[in-house]
Amino acid sequence: MKGEKIRQWNEESLDHRNALLYAMGISEEDAKRPVIGLINSWNEMNPGHFPFDKQLIAEIKEEIYAGGGLALELPITGICDGMCSNTPGDRYTLPARDLVSSEVETVAELNGLEGMIMMATCDKVVPGMIMGALRVNIPTVMFTGGYMAAGHYQGRMLTLTHTKQAYAAYVAGDMSREDYKGVVRNACPTPGACPFMGTANTMSSMAEILGLSPHGNGSCRSQSEKWHQLARQAARQIMDGWRRGVRPSDIIGQNSFENVVRYMMATGGSTNSVLHIPAIARQMGCDITPETFDRISKEVPVISTIYPNHPTYTMEEFDAAGGLPAVVRELAEAGKIDTSAKGMFGTIGEKAGLAENKNPDVIHPVVSPIHEQGGLAVLHGNIGTDSAIVKFSAVDPAAWKFTGPAKCYDSQDDAWNAILRDEISAGDVVIIRYEGPKGSPGMPHMETFMAAVLGKGLGTQLALVSDGRFSGATGGLAIGHVSPEAYEGGNLALIQDGDIIHIDIEARTLQAEVSNEEFARRRAGWKPVRKPASGWLRLFRDHCTSAHRGATVYWD
Repeated sequence: MKGEKIRQWNEESLDHRNALLYAMGISEEDAKRPVIGLINSWNEMNPGHFPFDKQLIAEIKEEIYAGGGLALELPITGICDGMCSNTPGDRYTLPARDLVSSEVETVAELNGLEGMIMMATCDKVVPGMIMGALRVNIPTVMFTGGYMAAGHYQGRMLTLTHTKQAYAAYVAGDMSREDYKGVVRNACPTPGACPFMGTANTMSSMAEILGLSPHGNGSCRSQSEKWHQLARQAARQIMDGWRRGVRPSDIIGQNSFENVVRYMMATGGSTNSVLHIPAIARQMGCDITPETFDRISKEVPVISTIYPNHPTYTMEEFDAAGGLPAVVRELAEAGKIDTSAKGMFGTIGEKAGLAENKNPDVIHPVVSPIHEQGGLAVLHGNIGTDSAIVKFSAVDPAAWKFTGPAKCYDSQDDAWNAILRDEISAGDVVIIRYEGPKGSPGMPHMETFMAAVLGKGLGTQLALVSDGRFSGATGGLAIGHVSPEAYEGGNLALIQDGDIIHIDIEARTLQAEVSNEEFARRRAGWKPVRKPASGWLRLFRDHCTSAHRGATVYWD
């Protein structure tokens, strides 16, 4: 069979492997089948990965066996960013992406897998798995976990991020403790990805646009009947891909990655994409940079917004309107996406042909966009001389131009406690530094601070500038990924309280009223803040690239 060329075994090595398979009850006949690894992030700690349970695995195994393969489950790391938010553990979330990619590479190569179905949902695990799969380059399908239901409390739509806003309101005396706990209890009613346009749903969409996931998987309700059907389709397709010898390098190219950027601009996707997509593309020798995002942002308008870009719409409304395929259809009809891009499940053009926009109030035609430009902007100036990122689709237009005095903090904790104590005022530009890839190290989320800002009703009245990053659910004027970061001597490290900061999103500028000569004078006495790190975090700090280049140890 054509699939036999995927791996080359000599007789002794194959028999040595098979002897171990026999120990687990696998028959001699079944050991002759191509082994398809089920790379599974399931665990009992994280709701995004929880749907990949034994029932689902049994369904996938049944389809693969019927197609001539032998599916064997291989569990790997499945983290959830929300589990460690506002704790020291958050420093591990971004480095976990590279760790997951190493696990995928290891289990695939060590075990000589003939193909893979990768199962994950959340922010770092989906891109990590894809990074590893592109290095391994064997037939691969990705099946993502779908979205969780939106929560509700006292008639109000809830998601996980509302718990942080509620805490700030509770501390400020604007919400009772009973209601705060009510928000916490009702925010996440089912397993799946948090139902806003955060990193998890952005990354699941990426997997589908790259051609690795079934049609509609990126916007499907977790554990639904449709979701189970898509899992079976994924299983059938991996066997088809194995028989035809289709590898990721046969279907994914520069146009595939640019299509992902086009889709995320149209939907106001997460700023974390500016870290993940360049790092993933690099595994294929493709070149995606922050400038790629900015160029495409000027070409592709926002045509669909869900929370935090919209006050009430969630993935439920987006799915009902036609979901990811409907956005692709609108972009295709307007010539805003490359329909020739290939995939394991057909081309982007074929995907568009299967789609229907059922609600143009949720998914607009390109001719009547929500914003004329895409959801992200890349800023430059004497802060962020390489780049800085803002999700302006989640910023009130009243705050697209903002000027104010700097208030500087060397950690998110310090800034968060300051705003809870009302030490930060409307009009301030809050600087949170030494939270970048090397500075923290690990580049944790700054969402806790911004949630407190929103919880206090200051979303249009102050700005945040940081070398850290944000949850996809972050709203308000939040500028992150400032590169070079403070730890590496970027000008962010030299800003002082009271310096006047000018932000102009439309002009793409981030500027401090500080002369080059003054920066040079300050630099002469500067020493970096070196936060403690050991083990994996220390290795990551020593070897990772800047946020401008994907914040990864895998940048050849």
